[in-house]
Amino acid sequence: MKSRLLCVLALLLSAGCGQNVGWVIKPAPTDESLRETIISTDPGLFVNDKIALIDIDGILVNQRGGMFSFRDNQVSLFVEKLDKAQADPNVKAVVVRINSPGGAVAASDTMYEKLIRFRSQKACPVIAVIEDVGASGGYYVACGADEILAHPASVTGSIGTIVQTVSLAGTMKMLRIDARAVTSGPRKDMASPFKPLDAKDLAILQEMVNEYYARFCDVVDKARPSLNAEQVKTLADGRVYTGQQALANGLVDRLGYVDDAVLLAKEKSRCARVKVVIYHRPLGYRANVYSSAQVATGRPQINLLNISADEFLSSAAPQFLYLWTGHTYGR
Repeated sequence: MKSRLLCVLALLLSAGCGQNVGWVIKPAPTDESLRETIISTDPGLFVNDKIALIDIDGILVNQRGGMFSFRDNQVSLFVEKLDKAQADPNVKAVVVRINSPGGAVAASDTMYEKLIRFRSQKACPVIAVIEDVGASGGYYVACGADEILAHPASVTGSIGTIVQTVSLAGTMKMLRIDARAVTSGPRKDMASPFKPLDAKDLAILQEMVNEYYARFCDVVDKARPSLNAEQVKTLADGRVYTGQQALANGLVDRLGYVDDAVLLAKEKSRCARVKVVIYHRPLGYRANVYSSAQVATGRPQINLLNISADEFLSSAAPQFLYLWTGHTYGR
């Protein structure tokens, strides 16, 4: 039996080897708690003060990736990183690097609230920097920072809420498929894809969308003192803005890059010399501040943003989203 297993292993290894291709087998720690890696440091001895660089990347959902994905739960990972930074007395500032079109309403709001509480409890400057995309829920989370920087070529904004409903009733009727739900009340199967769209159902969903939209506008209003509530609502029609447009409209504080955000965090923390650190799982090597925020999953990428369609297609139920859908899977 043992020899058979060795033969199978040898066949698998040989099958994956070819010209300029090979296998590397390394021991890996069983403890998957976050590790700290220094990615840059100011010159000199005894540099103890730190700036923690924390990533928010991809679609924001409060769940793990699919069966064949190594992706962490986005909310859990973000909270874990903030907790690690909060527990370290040498962390004097935090830079939150955002590359996300948003995601679920609850996930976005949870991450925002955690960032607000972190600022209150840690009492250190927090700088958000939007790289490729910081739209909808991604911008929502950025509003929890002291200042927001946007890459000149970034896309941000998309302030608003969406819930997508689908009805397959017409197609099912053509195929002579009859699906009937036995419910305890007339709204228990609200917006079910197996029945025609109901005006009353849509009215209820619209009321909920309006509530979440008002919450989003309130978050932006609190974060942008240069804008009043009416100005926020004017900007919050769902459209996206370039970095320059966002700056002109008061949605961000300045244009810049990750390096600029680090320098700003250093300035606001009043530290003469610092080292920049990131937190990651043991298997995820990180070389510098522009390293990928997560282990590659082999999924297609657009603008270096990992797309995970199964996160939103896994349920037939309507989902309330702070999400720029134009970037994720089209309209």
